[in-house]
Amino acid sequence: MTLRDRIKDPNIWRIYKATFALGLAYGMAISLLSLYLADRGFEKDTIGSLAAWFAGGIVLLSVPMGALIERFTAKRTLVCALAGYAITVSVFPFLQSYASIAAVRFLDGAFSVGVWVSSETILLSRAERKGKAFVTSLYAIVVALGYVIGPLVARGLVTVLPFSVGFVAAGAIALLASLYVAYRLDGNIPKEDSHAEAILDELEGRISPTKAGNVLGILNRIKNSCYATFAYGYFQASVVLFLPLYLVEQKGILREQTILIPAFFAAGMLLFSNYGGRLGDRVGHLSVMRILAAVGVTMILGFVFLDSFKIMALAVFVAGASLATISPLSLALQGVVICQAEYPRSNSMYNAFYAAGMLLGPPISSAIFVHFGGAVMLYHLAAMWGGFVAFSLVFFKDDPAALRRRVSVSSTPEDYQVQ
Repeated sequence: MTLRDRIKDPNIWRIYKATFALGLAYGMAISLLSLYLADRGFEKDTIGSLAAWFAGGIVLLSVPMGALIERFTAKRTLVCALAGYAITVSVFPFLQSYASIAAVRFLDGAFSVGVWVSSETILLSRAERKGKAFVTSLYAIVVALGYVIGPLVARGLVTVLPFSVGFVAAGAIALLASLYVAYRLDGNIPKEDSHAEAILDELEGRISPTKAGNVLGILNRIKNSCYATFAYGYFQASVVLFLPLYLVEQKGILREQTILIPAFFAAGMLLFSNYGGRLGDRVGHLSVMRILAAVGVTMILGFVFLDSFKIMALAVFVAGASLATISPLSLALQGVVICQAEYPRSNSMYNAFYAAGMLLGPPISSAIFVHFGGAVMLYHLAAMWGGFVAFSLVFFKDDPAALRRRVSVSSTPEDYQVQ
């Protein structure tokens, strides 16, 4: 069975194409950002504070983004967010003051979260319930491919043209993605047939999500997904900055070798996330996430005791295959515990937790690194993922797959209950 056979809705493929274009633009801009700022005379702590402005834009706009999508539709929000990002990344190299650059970085985060929430809302709404993790895992792969290819394109551009051209080119790609979505994406998301879904639930032993109601009700439903995405944002932002330093300073690894670390991590995610998504759809998203987190904890702890770069590279590869795969699974999990009408709000909360992790991870990890050393920093990252394993065991019933054998179905969907 081909991918087209498994995902028949052409609009999902259109989201993938727009997502790849945005990932390409992200990869180009991010690869040039710190170098460009350093060339402009900005110190390392100043560059770090600008990253905080970006994360702040994500955090502050995450929750209201759900209301915006409900008011203006996911398609319109996606078109505007892509266009907004295109403008911010294009004007960035022409700004001079710290205040203006910080403002643009804040807007960059705000428009980015608009893209994420609206794209994920469309994907979850159009994906079949039994294949949501498969759809979200391909979404993660498309994003990663853009991040991998983007720096290569940027490197080719800046070898013959000024750095500013790289940012403008990234903006042009994002603008083309916005126009593509505006003209090609069907904005009318089909509604779920509750009666047909209830019949399928009865036949396959699934649990149909009811409306959660208020914000606290939604948060209670998706708390496992929120913990997982917070942990991943925290881990990802911390490891990118400090794992190479730990390997160089305390393990004696050559700087040239540490440059390959992100590639090994991305390779693990790219090769395994789709298989992880299929497994999650089949046996339960949360149970697979729990196993992957346990494997990831082992890999993190391994860095404390390993000395061979080759074995460390393998550990990074396995960490990418496990911890990075949790991200699309956590998105799929919240897609099966929340009803379609509440996707905008649930996706907003989900991305707010991811951004909070990105915002808190680097300063906390750096403080631990400075005062207690790199090993303790790795221990605290392992403890965070270990906490997720324990949390998911306590709240294992939040995954519908855990309750399949305890379902009793009456003749009408309204009477559909979990005993």
